Amino acid sequence: MTQYFDLHPDNPQARLISQAVAIIRAGGLIVYPTDSGYALGCHIGDKKALDKIRQIRKLDKAHNFTLVCRDLSELANFARVDNASYRVIKNHTPGPYTFILRASPEVPKRLQHPKRKTIGIRVPDNKVALALLEELGEPIMSTSLIMPGDTNTLCGVDEIYNKLNNQVDLVIHAGYADDTPTTVIDMMEGFPQIMRRGAGNPEDFES
Repeated sequence: MTQYFDLHPDNPQARLISQAVAIIRAGGLIVYPTDSGYALGCHIGDKKALDKIRQIRKLDKAHNFTLVCRDLSELANFARVDNASYRVIKNHTPGPYTFILRASPEVPKRLQHPKRKTIGIRVPDNKVALALLEELGEPIMSTSLIMPGDTNTLCGVDEIYNKLNNQVDLVIHAGYADDTPTTVIDMMEGFPQIMRRGAGNPEDFES
């Protein structure tokens, strides 16, 4: 049976945050709110939880997974970021943007794009997500909760719970979450290229 936590969106209860992080550390798969809809999340080193995500979303080997980080300094530990890219990321962080960057050696190979050796990196502007990251002390391996055949994230918690009951270990509800996923920006060429238009202002990255 999937657990269900109801958290305050602006002042999440510390006890429930600690319990949620304990589930992540124990290899659990969670659904949690971000600034761009709900996401699936697990521990960066947990292969079984990653396989569950692939199964739920029907993802192929070329999917770019995302490490959700608490701040820019943590982000820099998991991706190679040149000065120009850093300025772009800093100007849009925290926010609903995922940046595709060269993965550092700290990123497990199973999370990297098999050919490009890239990883998605983002810092969310969401108090519940940031509280989870602060308590965990490391990034959450994450992907938007977009079901097969859909283009937007699931946003109704009742629908999420009914669809994913017994497939995930925890669903966190913290008020309304939009159904628009992140805007994905590829920084591999040293300048921003839009891979997916989503939340935020994609026009900021157009020359």
